[in-house]
Amino acid sequence: MKRVGFVVNPIAGMGGRVGLKGTDGRAEEAAARGAGPVSPGRAQEMLEALVPMRSSADIRWITCKGPMGSDVLGAARFPASSMEIATTPPSATSAEDTKAACREFERRGVDLIVFCGGDGTCRDMVEAVDRRIPILGVPAGVKMHSGVFGVHPATVATILDAWVRGLLRVGEAEILDVDEEAYRRGEWTVRMYGTAKTLVEPALVQTGKMLFAEVSDQALKDEIADHVKELVEKEPDTLLLLGPGSTVEHIAKRLGVEKTVLGVDAVQGGALVGRDLDEAGILRLLDRFPRAKLIVSPIGAQGFVLGRGNLQVSPQVIRRIALPNVIVVATPSKLNATPVLRVDTGDPELDREFARKEYLFVVIGYRTSKLHPIVA
Repeated sequence: MKRVGFVVNPIAGMGGRVGLKGTDGRAEEAAARGAGPVSPGRAQEMLEALVPMRSSADIRWITCKGPMGSDVLGAARFPASSMEIATTPPSATSAEDTKAACREFERRGVDLIVFCGGDGTCRDMVEAVDRRIPILGVPAGVKMHSGVFGVHPATVATILDAWVRGLLRVGEAEILDVDEEAYRRGEWTVRMYGTAKTLVEPALVQTGKMLFAEVSDQALKDEIADHVKELVEKEPDTLLLLGPGSTVEHIAKRLGVEKTVLGVDAVQGGALVGRDLDEAGILRLLDRFPRAKLIVSPIGAQGFVLGRGNLQVSPQVIRRIALPNVIVVATPSKLNATPVLRVDTGDPELDREFARKEYLFVVIGYRTSKLHPIVA
């Protein structure tokens, strides 16, 4: 019987669709903008995938009472007899409740902690238990650059099953997050905050974000930008949505518009018509400009083009735009270090639509594209 600590950050991911770059300390603002809970559904998705697996009966859950744990376990049909309540958090939870839960998990001798959240939650875990206990993340935040997250909630169930059956070893992973001080200066810098113990399964656990800043790529970024600029000139009535990323930021400069570092911005007819948009703002623009294209760039090495750092591009937005109008851009060196492209939109059917394409064209230069495999 494995003793697994289980904690859900109830506010994780709420800021994504409403255009916030994270939810820590901003949950009330996210709710005021109309955001709803994200992480409980992602946690339940993982648990429901685990239920049919043989090893699920061999797990003793050490968890928190209420929305930070027991509610989700109950919704996934795990019996109360399989749970041990370690803490009873207040109705309005904070990072301190996550840390307190993890310290209590350690005191009660857990073998692994599974958490549902993003990079901010991950940093809370490491602050509480350091490298003494391995951790495994169910992806549910706005930012997820660290190397402890499964690529999808259901894959976390597969990882857990393999670990319970003794098929996986414990290794180290980088804990990464956006440097908030640099972000306030208008710079997108992902900083390493330390390392953590986690389960090693390279196909199912995402690698840490890899940053690419090679001088040799500058000319190719110019070519990619020229390719998109030509597209804008040919289709002046088309709304162009620009996702996060340094390559997309370079495109914006070529178009003569100032882009937000981590946001989604909109250009139409060569003019900026939307800045740092949330889901509702994008949908309003799509009402005005039904013809639209989305420019995104994969996260280096991880390969995510949707579902990490651009949650405001929701399934509803993507369906309005249509899959053929999602344009992926990347320099050749970045693409060579990214074995596959990935999507995790939160809509399983939409993810399968992407996966059925098997390959996506990626713009790597002026009028130059390369087919690259995509999975969900």
